[in-house]
Amino acid sequence: MKRIILKRGEERRILGGHPWVYDNEIERIITEVGSVASLEAGELADVESEGKTYLGRAFVNPASKIIARLYSPSKEGVDKGFFKRRIREAISRRATYDLRRESARLVFAEADQLPGLIVDRFVGWPVQTAQAELADFPRNFDEAEARFGLPLSWLVIQVLTVGMETRRNLILAALEETLGARNGDSLGLPTAIIERSNVRVRELEGLPLAEGLIKRFGAAETPYGVPDGVVIFENGLPFFAHLESGQKTGHYLDQKENHLHAARLIAGLSNVERPLEERQLMVLDACAYTGGFAIHIAHMAQTAQTLAVDSSREALETLKQNARLNGVEARISIEEADIFEFLRGQERARTRFDAIILDPPAFAKSHTQLKEALRGYKEINLRALKLLNKGGILVSCSCSQAIGESDFKRMIRDAAIDAGRRLLQLDFRFQPPDHPILVGYDESSYLKCGFYQVLA
Repeated sequence: MKRIILKRGEERRILGGHPWVYDNEIERIITEVGSVASLEAGELADVESEGKTYLGRAFVNPASKIIARLYSPSKEGVDKGFFKRRIREAISRRATYDLRRESARLVFAEADQLPGLIVDRFVGWPVQTAQAELADFPRNFDEAEARFGLPLSWLVIQVLTVGMETRRNLILAALEETLGARNGDSLGLPTAIIERSNVRVRELEGLPLAEGLIKRFGAAETPYGVPDGVVIFENGLPFFAHLESGQKTGHYLDQKENHLHAARLIAGLSNVERPLEERQLMVLDACAYTGGFAIHIAHMAQTAQTLAVDSSREALETLKQNARLNGVEARISIEEADIFEFLRGQERARTRFDAIILDPPAFAKSHTQLKEALRGYKEINLRALKLLNKGGILVSCSCSQAIGESDFKRMIRDAAIDAGRRLLQLDFRFQPPDHPILVGYDESSYLKCGFYQVLA
């Protein structure tokens, strides 16, 4: 086994829990007998400090700036049994979820000690996109199960690093054997495994983008291998997900708790500056994607009329399907627009809202883009604050891992100052437990969601 020796002092971050070794932190690479060596993409190597403190074993890729990704603090080998063990451990951490009914992230890369591997499991029923079928679909899980039988499941995976790519067959076999039996405490046989490894990090690893059906289970003629879409339930509400064509892995599982919390706050909102008969709440769901916030608000805030805005026509089409599934089409209107241009236009028109949700895509993919990203976040929050009525609610999110909690809160403060508004922070949240946060690895704490009320 080759050994990666770090420069003096570089081990402190790793001892604190960070699993990455950068190429500029390495003093030398040697064999077990001490001769100089070079690394090969995908192999394993032991990482040590300059003082010979053992730090752990890692997958390596000399073509990447992140040259080593630690997966174990011990000299642990990697075979099918290793992956089965890690997957079972990850599932056990999701014990608070009813995984027979809830869609969830089962493996979250480094945070589950499987760097570069993401596995989302979607639980539900396949449907066609015809309006009649969507409108007739049961609106709670128990009714769906009574009509269609036991739910099916689909695994959507992202293989993001060379270390995982070279062990793809082991991973697939481990997933099938771990999740593949309908007995005891098993989660049930997945219908198919779908890959959505079409993200930029693969290119940084020297890998081509990849997506599509990997494996279908059961009879080849089954109509449930990879349907046009599936209906899953989030917080008891049905959502249509395109597993092969939607963003990321088909549905944003990480916002489910924030969707519900925002809807509860807005449902309790009372605009005392208007007469009772005029208290219809005007809500803007900016960067609405497929309607996670808008659908929850429509269910919980009966007096709310929500305008859902997104730049993706495909996402808005799915949002329409979700509104139809939930029977709330009349209380959600849709507009395709760039969020920056849209907010500027609303400011010129002096439109007012009682609640605004900002959930944009990541403006910063790396720390080199931090300043520019913060300017973008500040602009949309500043303009949103100018559009809010007194007493209104702002829900502001960032999924940029390069932006920390303090950066985000400082940006909100500066936007409020420039907008001339005073804010009360009602809550501040992160991603849910199925997207665990690894202490010392700030990149795993990527989602920030602030809930604010305009005082003046």
